Amino acid sequence: MSGALRAFTIGLTAFLTVVDLFATQAILPALTAAYGVTPAAMGFAVNATTIGMALGGLGVALFGRSIDRRRGILHSLAILSVPTALLATMPSLPAFTLLRIAQGLCMSTAFALTLAYLGEHTSAADTASAFAAYITGNVASNLFGRLLAAGVVDHLGLAANFWVFAALNLGGAVLVWFTVERTPPMRQTDMSHGSPFSSWLVHLANPALRATFAIGFLILFAFIGTFTYVNFVLVRPSFGIDMMMLGVVYFVFLPSVVTTPLAGRAVARFGTRPVLWTSFAVAIAGLPLMLSASLGALLLGLALVAVGTFFAQATATGFVGRAATIDRGAASGLYLASYFLGGLSGSAVLGQVFDRLGWTVCVVGIGIALGLGALFSTRLIAAGHRGDAASAFQLVRADRHGGSTP
Repeated sequence: MSGALRAFTIGLTAFLTVVDLFATQAILPALTAAYGVTPAAMGFAVNATTIGMALGGLGVALFGRSIDRRRGILHSLAILSVPTALLATMPSLPAFTLLRIAQGLCMSTAFALTLAYLGEHTSAADTASAFAAYITGNVASNLFGRLLAAGVVDHLGLAANFWVFAALNLGGAVLVWFTVERTPPMRQTDMSHGSPFSSWLVHLANPALRATFAIGFLILFAFIGTFTYVNFVLVRPSFGIDMMMLGVVYFVFLPSVVTTPLAGRAVARFGTRPVLWTSFAVAIAGLPLMLSASLGALLLGLALVAVGTFFAQATATGFVGRAATIDRGAASGLYLASYFLGGLSGSAVLGQVFDRLGWTVCVVGIGIALGLGALFSTRLIAAGHRGDAASAFQLVRADRHGGSTP
């Protein structure tokens, strides 16, 4: 398989894995009206997927070494279609929330196992690019998933939307069946670190990985806070846009589709920390624009937040894949658990801020999260001056050998 085709396949797999995660945000105003609840209540229900995502990440971190990668990804995507289809029945809000949690559990399991598969079956030189391709698929799902959801709801209604996405879930399973290779059991060297909890302790004892887990938490905290509650700003006066136009707004993700694949090359050239600092700076630069009364300025602000957070996510994800020299499934699971707990916290905390104090204070909270992410980035490479795989490997070895690098 050529490099371009392989990157496209990796990205398409990511797209079909997480397309349900954020697409529903584009129809939040319609769901809020249909259920007759507050934006914060509906925002929490829609983003309850992050609970399942966190649980799935922890499950893979705990049991990932015993799960066949291909079979786990395949089964997770096939099962995902079930709660997606059940959402079409428009159940009660508590049942809606539970089904979204079930969706998150399936998506996260497939996501974490795919990251582990890429880390285990990609050469050191190609790891960053492979992860960047996967995160690019994630970016594309944010754009085209939202566009599709908004268009389907506008023309066919809420129930039809969930049937369409259930079909996409099954399409993801079919893609995995034909493109993900069967692999032999994990090598004995990967199993030589005792119980899964031993691997957790190795990862959590690494200050660079701990910082990366915190960065993941803060990235999705800020992202969810931005792209959940800006919907309500856009449908209210003075913007007052309709549902179809709300979907078109998410072309703000298009620049991220172009920039995110460059993360691997940027890290190789400049290092992890400078790339993360730049990513967070770009996202922060967009925040004042999101308070503008001009729709064009607000959309530019959203585009900058998207470019910055997705670039940071691709960089952090790739760092985990390089730094975790043992049990990458556990490392990926812990990272994703932290990442999606950040999304849940962003939905809950910033939802209350939005309801009680308004959009301006909500944006301030987003800025604090991004600033903390940049601060944690200073800890990624404590044992050297480069953000490359060699420094990460030395840091992990130092952590495992009493703090001295051979």
